[in-house]
Amino acid sequence: MISTGKLIEYLDNGKFICAIVVESQPKRLRLINQNGREVNLPLSRVVHCSNETYDIGQSREELIRNLKEIAEKRLNLMTAIDLQELWELTSDESDSSFSPSFLAELIFGDLSNDDCVSAFLRSVFCDRLFFKYSNGLIKVNSPEQVENLQIQRKKEEKKKQIITEGAAAVKDLFSREHPQKELDPLLRESLHLLRDYYVFGNDAKDANTARQLLKTAGLTSPHDPFHILVKAGLWGPNENIPLLKQELPVNFSLEARQQAEQLLQQGQDDLFNDPGRIDLTHLKPITIDGPTTLDFDDALTLEEQDGNYLVGIHISDVAHYVRPGDALFQEAMRRGTSIYFPEGQIPMLPRHLSQGICSLIQDEIRAAFSFMILLSEDAEILRVKIIPSIIKVARRLTYDEVDRMIEKDGELKILNMLRKKLRQRRIEKGALLLPFPDVNIFIDHQGQVHVNLGKSDTPARTIVSEMMILANSEAARYVSDRMVPGLFRSQPKLKNRIVFGEDDDLFQNTLQRKQLPRGELSTTAKPHSGLGVSHYTTVTSPIRRLLDLVMQHQLDSIIRRKEPCFTEDMCKDFTSILSRTVTAANNVRHLRQRYWLLKYLSDRKGQLINALVIQVGPRRINLLLTDILMDIDLPKPAGRKISANSTVQVRILKADPLDNVVRFDWP
Repeated sequence: MISTGKLIEYLDNGKFICAIVVESQPKRLRLINQNGREVNLPLSRVVHCSNETYDIGQSREELIRNLKEIAEKRLNLMTAIDLQELWELTSDESDSSFSPSFLAELIFGDLSNDDCVSAFLRSVFCDRLFFKYSNGLIKVNSPEQVENLQIQRKKEEKKKQIITEGAAAVKDLFSREHPQKELDPLLRESLHLLRDYYVFGNDAKDANTARQLLKTAGLTSPHDPFHILVKAGLWGPNENIPLLKQELPVNFSLEARQQAEQLLQQGQDDLFNDPGRIDLTHLKPITIDGPTTLDFDDALTLEEQDGNYLVGIHISDVAHYVRPGDALFQEAMRRGTSIYFPEGQIPMLPRHLSQGICSLIQDEIRAAFSFMILLSEDAEILRVKIIPSIIKVARRLTYDEVDRMIEKDGELKILNMLRKKLRQRRIEKGALLLPFPDVNIFIDHQGQVHVNLGKSDTPARTIVSEMMILANSEAARYVSDRMVPGLFRSQPKLKNRIVFGEDDDLFQNTLQRKQLPRGELSTTAKPHSGLGVSHYTTVTSPIRRLLDLVMQHQLDSIIRRKEPCFTEDMCKDFTSILSRTVTAANNVRHLRQRYWLLKYLSDRKGQLINALVIQVGPRRINLLLTDILMDIDLPKPAGRKISANSTVQVRILKADPLDNVVRFDWP
C-alpha cells in the first residue's frame, strides 16, 4: 500500500505527471499533481512510487512548486540515459525482466535514486524500441522485436512525410496547368498510394494514409485521385479501372516471353518429321474473319467426292507449342481467355504466338488440327476423321468479301449451301438461333466514341459459325465416345420457348434471351439445347481460350494412342480455374463496353434516343435502346399507355462513365 506523503508518477494522455499522495485508500489515492489539480487515482495507474516520504504539511503552492521542480529535474536527467547501450548490455541475459531500480543503477551507478529511476522510466515510455514496461517490471525486447519496431517506425515516419510533404506535392501537381515531366520519388510514392486507394477503396493496403493525404491536400471529390493520376501521366484519360480492380494479368512473365522467342527460332521443320502428322499443304484453305483480325485460328477447305463434300475444318495446333507445365501454359491458366476491348485486347498468349507462329497466316506453313468431315448433299455426316496436320492457307478473306463473292465463287457457294442445311438440321433438333446485332464501338483520334450495329448472321459469318459448331460437336463426341474425361459445354432444356426456326425479330429474341437457362461446364458430355446438339465442347479457338487448348491436348493424346493428357480430377480443376478466370474476364469486358457506351451517351446529354419496349410491369418498364442495345428500366409514365414491342423515345438525363451511372426520363 502507498502511504500518505509518497511522491508518485502516473501517465495522463501519454505524459508523465508528478503528484503527492494526500490521502491513501486501499484501492485509490487522493493526489495533488504538479498542475495543481486534485485527482482520485486508482492504484493500478501508478507507474512509479518514491522511496522517500515528503512533508504534506507545506502550503498547496509550495507542494506544487516542489512537484514542478522535481518533474523538471527528472526530465533533465533523461539526457544522460542511453537506452541502446543499456539494451546491448542486457539483451544477452537469460532473464529478460528487470526492476526499474536495477536498470537505473546500471546507468547511474551508486548515485541512483528516485529521480534516476523516474528518469529511466520516462525514457522507456518515451522510446519503446528497446524496453517495455509491464506490471512494474522492465522487459527487454528481443533483437527480432527491435528490428520489427524499427521497420514499423520507418513506416510511420514515411507515412507522416507522405501526409504532409506528399500531400503538398500532390496539391501542387493538381494545381499546375502543365505538370512536370519527372516525378520525384516522394510524389511518385504518394501517387501510388492514391492509385491503390482509387482502385480498391477501403480494401487498399494503405487506405487510411491515402484518405489523410487527400484530406490534407484538400482533394475531396471522389474522382480527384483519378484526375491527378491522369495529370501525372501514370494513367490514360480512359484508364480501364475494372481491369485494375480485378488484377488480371496484362504482361507476360520473362519465362513465357523467352519460351515464345525460342519457339519462333525453332522454325517449322520438325512438323514434317512428325510421323503422326499428315501433310495437307496440297489443299487450299481459306480464312474468313473480320478486316482487323490478327490472330487466325481456323480455316476451311472443300473437296467434292462422288456427289458428297469433304469439308476440312482446320484449327491452329496451339497444343504443339504450348504444353502442360511450361511457362506459356501457366500464363494461359492465369488468364483463361483473351479479352477484347474497343480500344485493344489482352491476349491469352504472347503475340509472338497468337499473331505469329500459331496464327494461320496466308502462305505460311502451319501446324493444325484438321477435322475432315464428309457430308452428303443434305449435310448428313457420313464420316469424320480428326488428324494432326500441316497446312498452308491459300486465301485470306473478310466477311464482307465472302458475302459479295458467295454466288460467284464455287467453293463459297457450296459452303453456303451446306451451312444452310447444317443450320436447318440443328433447328429441327431444337436449336435456338437468336441472332443479335454486334455492337461495334470505335474511338477516333480525338477520343470521340462512335457506335454502330453490325449484322451477326450474314452468310459469311454463319458459314464460319456452322462449321465451328460442327467441329466442336464432333470433337466432343470423339472424346466422349472413348470414355475420356474432358471439358464439355451443355445447356438444359428451355422451359418457355418464344422463338422458333430462323425468326429474326429483335423483340422476340430479346425476350427469349432473358429466359435462357444457364450453360454448364462439366467433365462429361451432355446435350446442349440451345445449339441443338447431343455433345458439345470448344476446340476451335485455342489461341484465345484455355478450354479449347485443354481439349486440343486431350484430342491429341487420344489420336496418337497415348494416355489421356488430363485425368478426371485435372479436368475438374480446370473447370474451377475457368469458372474463376473467365467470369472475371467477362465482367471486365462487360464493364468496359458499358464505360464506352456511357461515354457515348454523355456526349448526347439532353437528346432523345430510340428504345424498344420489352416488358411492361405494374410500376416499371423494361426497354432496349435500339441504337446501342443497352438494357434500361424506367418508371411507368403517368397518364400514358405504353405496350410491349412498341418503339418509344427516352431522353438522356445523365451519363457518367467514371461513376458508372446513367439516367433517362420520358420526354
